[in-house]
Amino acid sequence: MRLTQSMCTIAECAPGGDGPATARPRLVKIAVVGGSGVGKTALVVRFLTRRFIGDYERNAGNLYSRHIQVDGEMLAIQVQDTPGVQIHEHSLDCNEQLNRCIRWADALVIVFSITDYKSFELLSHLYHHVRQLHPGNMVPVVIVANKADLLHIKEVEPQQGLQLANMLGCTFYEVSVSENYNNVFNAFHLLCKEVNKQQITSTPERRRTSLIPRPKSPNMQDLKRRFKQALSAKVRTVTSV
Repeated sequence: MRLTQSMCTIAECAPGGDGPATARPRLVKIAVVGGSGVGKTALVVRFLTRRFIGDYERNAGNLYSRHIQVDGEMLAIQVQDTPGVQIHEHSLDCNEQLNRCIRWADALVIVFSITDYKSFELLSHLYHHVRQLHPGNMVPVVIVANKADLLHIKEVEPQQGLQLANMLGCTFYEVSVSENYNNVFNAFHLLCKEVNKQQITSTPERRRTSLIPRPKSPNMQDLKRRFKQALSAKVRTVTSV
């Protein structure tokens, strides 16, 4: 499996460029957000490589990519890792970099740790912040409870995470990034399916109307008139000879 990591900005990694769109896999962009120390980077790397590495440097918003097959179609997945979020005076402390990541994303994973109750308290704040940046409630969101293997120091019961996810209308996964890959994969796979479904039903129509507009009838009439004039001139030339 090919894994690439890039330090470029969101704008530089946005889809575009030369060449026909049909030559490229459909692009799905996922941002992973949550409090500090909940295991966001470990979650992303586990999904991308199937491996778990215990220690990670504090990231500066790295962008990773891989290809994955969903429902028989090859998709290009971009996963944006983000710095940890905190609550400051009862409101989220979100800088513009994080806001750009959220706006850029087609789907989001909100992560908390069962060993950190404050990270759990961030969930509803983060969810509503995502909805403010994505009006219309169309962006799929999955809530992931990490560190499920550390039951001896847990501060959040699994049922609490499930109840909050149900209240917010999100799918919920409890995972141990260090011990199990399946639920990590399932969380991202679900988002890929949801985004792909949305793109299939909405994007083609927008492309047909915006990128391939049909000529207006006056233009077509003008072309026909010019074509007839050219034919008439050719016929006159042949007759005179």
